Amino acid sequence: MNQIRRCQRILILSLLFLSVVAPLVFVSHRLKLLTPLGRREFLEDLYRVTYRSESLKLNALEQESAKELEEPNQVVYTEKDFVSTVSYNSEKKNDPNESRIAGYRSIPLERDGFNQDKRQHQGAQQKKLSSVARDKNIHVYSQRMSKKNIEVTNKKVQEIKDQIILAKAYLKIAPPSSNLRLKELERQMREMELAVGEATQDSDLSGSALQKMRHMEASLSKVYRAFPDCSAMAAKLNAMKRDTEEQVRSQRSQVTYLVHLAARTAPKGLHCLSMRLTAEYFGLRPEERKLPNANKIHHPDLYHYAVFSDNVLACAVVVNSTVSTAKEQEKLVFHVVTKSLNVPAISMWFLIHPPGKATVHIQSIDNFEWLSKYSTFQRNNSNDPRYTSELNYLRFHLPDIFPALHKIVLFDHDVVVQQDLSGLWNANMKGNIIRAVGTCQEGKTPFHRMDMFINFSDPLIGKRFDVNACTWAFGMNLFDLEQWRRHNLTAVYHKYLQMGLWHIGSLPLGWLTFYNKTEVLDRKWHVLGLGYSSGVDRNEIEGAAVIHYDGIRKPWLDIAMGRYKSYWTKFLDFDHPFLQQCNLQGSETGQGGIIRKLRMAEKRTEVAYSYSNISVFTL
Repeated sequence: MNQIRRCQRILILSLLFLSVVAPLVFVSHRLKLLTPLGRREFLEDLYRVTYRSESLKLNALEQESAKELEEPNQVVYTEKDFVSTVSYNSEKKNDPNESRIAGYRSIPLERDGFNQDKRQHQGAQQKKLSSVARDKNIHVYSQRMSKKNIEVTNKKVQEIKDQIILAKAYLKIAPPSSNLRLKELERQMREMELAVGEATQDSDLSGSALQKMRHMEASLSKVYRAFPDCSAMAAKLNAMKRDTEEQVRSQRSQVTYLVHLAARTAPKGLHCLSMRLTAEYFGLRPEERKLPNANKIHHPDLYHYAVFSDNVLACAVVVNSTVSTAKEQEKLVFHVVTKSLNVPAISMWFLIHPPGKATVHIQSIDNFEWLSKYSTFQRNNSNDPRYTSELNYLRFHLPDIFPALHKIVLFDHDVVVQQDLSGLWNANMKGNIIRAVGTCQEGKTPFHRMDMFINFSDPLIGKRFDVNACTWAFGMNLFDLEQWRRHNLTAVYHKYLQMGLWHIGSLPLGWLTFYNKTEVLDRKWHVLGLGYSSGVDRNEIEGAAVIHYDGIRKPWLDIAMGRYKSYWTKFLDFDHPFLQQCNLQGSETGQGGIIRKLRMAEKRTEVAYSYSNISVFTL
């Protein structure tokens, strides 16, 4: 009996001992499993229970301080403390999973901030120092972060594009036996191309794009391991590179040919317009065909401008732009010289569109009987009408064409006047015969040396001319016809013409004829390059008195550079019935077949060039 009672007491004591020890063991085991972050949360939970009343007070103080955010907080922060605080806040915004933990941490932080605020109320001077220090730290930190963001803003986009390039290269060189693997790679490549789209920054990418990038990286790694023979791969890539480079050369040659073909071909719309204007002209009575103000055409005291062209729209733009910017329109006289076939069309245009108070005089080149004795046009070794046209060489016979005039400005038909030109006439020419803008500044557009167009191997040329002399441009030139006649420069021109030591075009002959008789104008008078260079500064264009579409990309052609075309088209009314009927618009002029071929050739060039880059990259 006593033994049974003893066993019962032992059992009861054992159960009591177990009830006391078991919780301690369980709690200690759980505490071991806690991470430092979890242990901190646990302690902060205990802290919240213990100091519940104090936390309520602090929360109330926090709400009051939030209303007073209009003034800077009266705490002096060091740069280290401030940067760490901002870093924590930025991490908090980027990671929503940390919001709960941040909530627990805020209580001891608030308490510390409250104690600091209480201590800082003692001095107004420290308040000012706090504001200055914090503003400075914000500025330094924002600069640092913005610079960092700029550096890495498109890192992922570039990685995706590199992956696509590598995938294309592997698809090109892979053997036929790896069809299944390549199909998967090709599918992923298409998905990557769609995912990246036209993104330029990492922020433009979606989350799925980044996931696809990781899958693509794994696929490329598998494909890379499938091609251990690097020498064979390099040989194949070299062959691909040579093939694509040859394609690029071929396509560029085709593009060049098509561009020059388009430049030499008159648009159908211009033919149509000339025919309609000609028909209208011959429908008029003889007295209705005369242009007004015929008495002004030989008046030497007026501002005389000459244009040699067979292009109706080009002449119209030159006249309209000059008149619209002139301060004294009634003093302007325009002399348009063209072929006899185009006289009716150009005359009819200006009968329909009179140029305000200005005077227009139309002449035919066939009326200059004295011109037939010269062999000017038999010396060209070119089939390009831009160089062999008689109109291009009439500039060297200005005193014979206009015997009653003292001065004249000669325009090329591919210019646009943007400012009043009266200042050009009033300046002293200092005994020179021609005023022209210089093209001798290296690094400027254009830059020409005399030996680029003239053969200096001839002893006479090498002795009389300096190869480093400053060159100049046609397009907008003022000529003193009296000085020209006095020096008999027309005879000088024919002398150099017979020598034949110049390349195609009339510009080199001008350099020889007017050598040491040229006054160079400031570049603001005449900006060149709009017909061949895409890098002409827009500020220079808009500040120039005259802009020149020299080169083959004329503004009335489909191959014109779009960024410059509006400067020319704004002086034409494309709503006119004749222009509408001939399908002449501000952007297209009817060379559809050639232009379509040109666009296709340019596209093929881009594709071939991209494959060449792929080969180079993978090598």
